[in-house]
Amino acid sequence: MDLNLPYYSFRIKEHAGKKLIFDSFRRRWVILTPEEWVRQNFARYLTEIKHFPASLVAIERSLRINQQDFRSDIVLFARTGIPLVAVECKSPEVKISQDVFDQIARYNMELRVNYLIVTNGMNHYCCRFDQDQLTYTFLPEIPDYLELD
Repeated sequence: MDLNLPYYSFRIKEHAGKKLIFDSFRRRWVILTPEEWVRQNFARYLTEIKHFPASLVAIERSLRINQQDFRSDIVLFARTGIPLVAVECKSPEVKISQDVFDQIARYNMELRVNYLIVTNGMNHYCCRFDQDQLTYTFLPEIPDYLELD
C-alpha cells in the first residue's frame, strides 16, 4: 500500500495464513496490519529522514493511565532517556479526527512530551505542547531530531 512517505524496503513473510513484517526496532516479526504498515514506515521515516537515532525509538511502549493499560505507537527519546515525542499511527483508511488528538493527549498525561505527532500514513500532523501554558501549537513540518528542545 502506498503512503505519503518515502519508499522503504521491509522483510515480509507469510506464516499460518497471515502476513508478517520484521520490526527492526523490536527485533521480531509482527502481524502486518494496515496500522502496522504505517507504524513501520513512519518509524523508518523518523530515523532515516528526520535523523532520530534508532536506539532511541520505542515501538508500542506500554503506558498506565487511571489503572488502564495502553500502548503508545512510537515514543522518541532524548539521549538522557527522557521522552521527547509521542506518535499515534492510524490505518490509512482512518480519518485524522479530534478523537485521535484526544487519544494522544491522554497518553501525554503520562509521557509528558513536548511534541505530538499523528499520522495515518497519508496525512501527518505535528504540534508542540507547552507544558506551562497547556497549549498546543501546530508546526508546519516535523522537526529534525537535532532541532528538538
